[in-house]
Amino acid sequence: MADTPQSTPHNPQPTTHNPQWNDWRWQMQNRIHSAEALKEWIDPTADEREAIEKTAEVFRWNITPYYARLMDPDDPSCPVRRQVVPTMDELAPDLVGVTDPLAEVAHSPVKNLVHNYEDRVAFCVTAECAIYCRYCLRKRMVGDAQFFMRKGELQEAIDYIGDHDEIRDVLLTGGDPLTFNERNLEWILRRLRAIDHVELIRFGTRMPVKLPYRITESLCDMIAQYHPVWINTHFNHPKELTEDAAAAIDRLKAAGVPVGNQTVLLRGINDDAATMKALNEGLVRMRVRPYYLYQAQLIGGTAHLRTPIETGMHIMRQLRGRTSGFAIPDYVLDTPYGKVPLNRSYVRGRAGDHVVMESYGGQLWAEPNPIPDDVDVPFRLPEIEMPDEADTIETEETEPLAAAHTDASGMATVESGASCSPSAPR
Repeated sequence: MADTPQSTPHNPQPTTHNPQWNDWRWQMQNRIHSAEALKEWIDPTADEREAIEKTAEVFRWNITPYYARLMDPDDPSCPVRRQVVPTMDELAPDLVGVTDPLAEVAHSPVKNLVHNYEDRVAFCVTAECAIYCRYCLRKRMVGDAQFFMRKGELQEAIDYIGDHDEIRDVLLTGGDPLTFNERNLEWILRRLRAIDHVELIRFGTRMPVKLPYRITESLCDMIAQYHPVWINTHFNHPKELTEDAAAAIDRLKAAGVPVGNQTVLLRGINDDAATMKALNEGLVRMRVRPYYLYQAQLIGGTAHLRTPIETGMHIMRQLRGRTSGFAIPDYVLDTPYGKVPLNRSYVRGRAGDHVVMESYGGQLWAEPNPIPDDVDVPFRLPEIEMPDEADTIETEETEPLAAAHTDASGMATVESGASCSPSAPR
């Protein structure tokens, strides 16, 4: 991995002299969450300093020292830095204030358990993360105390899984489930493995990226007792493919854990074919299978990070035939009706500022996806009329701080039609 680009540490105390640097608990306890602490790692811009103060009521932020060390201290456009350091762009007017674009709450029969597909569930076992990515799908819940799970609530979700024999695949997600210690993780794994119809357990975690020291030998040994267990992680840029990350992946692979990667397409971070090719080929060298390339979700305060769907489709076309087939992920959009592959088999065209597509169940979805004036797309989808039967998210320019809508329980809801219904296809 010597050819992987890395940043120069800006810490006045060299990290190699810290005997606790490789201790994941020390990393969690020493996360950066103030402008003063951030100055030890980078030279924050006036915009970043202002945003740290003004976004505090919108979405919290934390950065592990390990991940901070990957940031360019002098370049605010650094692709690592832009993922985790707040900027004032987050408070600019946006199309939506939607905090639950996939209607996960509507598809949750019990707290934090999302049953959107018939044979699998996403089990959000915690609201804690080691870092808080600025484009996070679950801004509505991560870091929020009301979404942390008590043991009784975890058991209620496990009981639901046990009562529904159609569920064969359980994804442990959050937040990040690997913020739990081994004892708490094993408590969950043991109970899931006792359910005969649960064939597969998966973890969705960014720990190999943001805190690879969490992938300890003891963690891997414990997970290996409950196979088949898979892990999907979340590298977004070649700069994240460090020797420490590769060593964490090696430990997982040695424990028999297959590892896939889910990347989010982010404007100015990885929205070009060269970066995406370098990322995916680097992942394959680490024996990580590129799984999904996600179109960034329509979350308030993320307009500066979202790309036109045409950009992603063009990148996928540039990758085909120019790298190994297994180094090419599926480009998808997550919708309330499931994941939709963003290719011409599913995408019908562009109806003004919406891209119209068909889900696996036949439902038409119109994703709000305007092309910004300052973006030159490499091609344009054919213009079509908006189908009457297409569902969508209602949009209007609003500021994310005031735009979230909550129900009586404090849970966020989506302003849309059938997609909010509990009877929407799973």
